[in-house]
Amino acid sequence: MTHRLTNKVAFVTAAGQGIGRAICEAFGAEGARVIATDLDAEKLADLACARREKLDVRSTAAVEALARDVVEGFGPLDILVNCAGFVHHGTVFDCSESDWDFSFDVNVKSMHRTLRAFLPGMVENKRGAIINISSAVSSIRALPNRYVYGATKAAIIGLTKAVAADFIKQGIRANAICPGTIATPSLDGRVEDLSKATGKAIDKVRQDFIDRQPMGRLGTAVEVAALALFLASDEASYITGQAHLVDGGMAL
Repeated sequence: MTHRLTNKVAFVTAAGQGIGRAICEAFGAEGARVIATDLDAEKLADLACARREKLDVRSTAAVEALARDVVEGFGPLDILVNCAGFVHHGTVFDCSESDWDFSFDVNVKSMHRTLRAFLPGMVENKRGAIINISSAVSSIRALPNRYVYGATKAAIIGLTKAVAADFIKQGIRANAICPGTIATPSLDGRVEDLSKATGKAIDKVRQDFIDRQPMGRLGTAVEVAALALFLASDEASYITGQAHLVDGGMAL
């Protein structure tokens, strides 16, 4: 390892599994002091990091309280990674107002909360890298049955660009990562649910997900984490306000 993040303080949401966990592991291996958070604290138990915390990103009070505690203990963040997300399945006809509100709360407003809580310290320090997990299924491309999900992920790209434009003069960089279909526990759960709902065999449902990528395979959380590591490092010091695809060619 090259220790690209030595002594940098990184805060990661939804770090218990999948992409969030892989990012924590990659950052830690490169010398960062990682504060890993998740709604299910048990998923963090065996994660090697500077601090593990249960966090409900839908609670403004919880986010603000933890931010104050983190800044008091570690100082202002160098890196903020927003990974929390939810995948709603269906068209507009399957999306109730509560489905819409829940999806936007988890996927978008959670980022608004962490930004409001942590950006002041980053601006005061005149440095910081923000990485928001969006999706290839967003303003970049559409897929069937991803109505509100695609809307939220498009909003994340807009939010990211706005933050980049607002704070570029204060040394803050903000970028979005837009994964394709990634092999994670979350995907496993969606495959099982869709198999039950449609009566299709699990292997057929999984193959349908695989076939969305021209590369003919699912991505890995480690591959997404490698991009996050680059964007968090000083190697990406001239990159901000962009949506970066790691999608196996899904958006071609």
